Amino acid sequence: MLTPAPLRTASLAAVLILAAACGANDLTTTAVIPTEPTVPTVPVVPSVDTAGDRLVRAALDIDPAALPDYAGQSLPASYTAQVLQREDRAAAGNPITDAGATLGRVLFFDRRLSRNDSLSCASCHAQSSAFGDTAQFSLGFEGVARAGAHTMRLANARFNASGEYFWDRRAPSLQAQVIQPIQNTVEMGFDAAHGGLAAAIAKVSAVPFYARLFTLAFGNAAVTEDRVQRALAQYVRSIVSVQSRWDVAVAASGGGAPFQQPMPGFSTQESRGQQLFLAPPQANGLGCAGCHVPPTFSIDPNSRSNGLDAGETRIFRSPSLKTVGMGNRYMHDGRLATLEEVVEFYDSAVQAGPALDPRLANPNGTPRRLNLSAADKAAVVAFLRTLRDSSVVTDPRFRDPFRR
Repeated sequence: MLTPAPLRTASLAAVLILAAACGANDLTTTAVIPTEPTVPTVPVVPSVDTAGDRLVRAALDIDPAALPDYAGQSLPASYTAQVLQREDRAAAGNPITDAGATLGRVLFFDRRLSRNDSLSCASCHAQSSAFGDTAQFSLGFEGVARAGAHTMRLANARFNASGEYFWDRRAPSLQAQVIQPIQNTVEMGFDAAHGGLAAAIAKVSAVPFYARLFTLAFGNAAVTEDRVQRALAQYVRSIVSVQSRWDVAVAASGGGAPFQQPMPGFSTQESRGQQLFLAPPQANGLGCAGCHVPPTFSIDPNSRSNGLDAGETRIFRSPSLKTVGMGNRYMHDGRLATLEEVVEFYDSAVQAGPALDPRLANPNGTPRRLNLSAADKAAVVAFLRTLRDSSVVTDPRFRDPFRR
């Protein structure tokens, strides 16, 4: 499990509970949030399996005797116990393990999880695009139909105070979310008419190397829906962005919340953008951080509609803003192509509706207009670009493990 260097997993077990999830077809509080469903932990005692290890090495760029380190990663000091209590979704019943996240990585990149072997989770959530998609709507497994919403970025999906996933928040946990795209008629094709998830699991069970990977992760070779969910969730939770220029500057500054101290290495423009983004309106800021909460920049669970459309009654959730500006589109339908367009929308185009977040409205209920200067718009964009994190797109632990 990823934890701040000063904090150990055991000591946290009692408290952990604009634009993050595969399956596009489809808000900050300090209260302890409910954990994801706890499942019995199977003791993992990897036995020597020379033949199984050979099968893994032959198909994958993975050495079962030297698995990548997913469980031992550290988080910055700014990810305090309070932040983790509020946002961390690493459920007590499914901690990140090296073997579990490795298995999840293989499943994430395995095209056999689509009905015609053409598409994997990574086909839409590409590492090169910070685990998002440059297309407005991702292409489905048959190469004809497209998903009904934009594919969200995955970095920092682990940090989610509401615990809800998908744009429409229909999944109550990451483990519940990860299998829905597999069963989607357009996305990966294993809908009820084509055998559902059971058919996908049967395909995985028939692949020889999976017996060894499931044994390493869960103690025996049984391939089950619960184990597929847990492994995929462990891998996705391990994709954490903590090496952006923002993170480096916060660490160098020695400061913490509300993160309005001068940031070493920031330009004058970036510093102005930081002040505008982080400070509340009463302190001459825009109050963006009221919804997109640092240091994880995950969404405040109390956030409501952002007024993208007039009369909107739905409340969409946003992924973390970490890795924003790395080649993806924005909003649930991907209608905005650049960060400049996003800032312009919040400056002048928020629409009225019954679900509009009051932070985006005037006292009389009309949409707030920011009336930013061109220089201040550019400054906000410059600050958002300090959240980009190249380590997410280059880390070998997250790359395609298949020998293709």
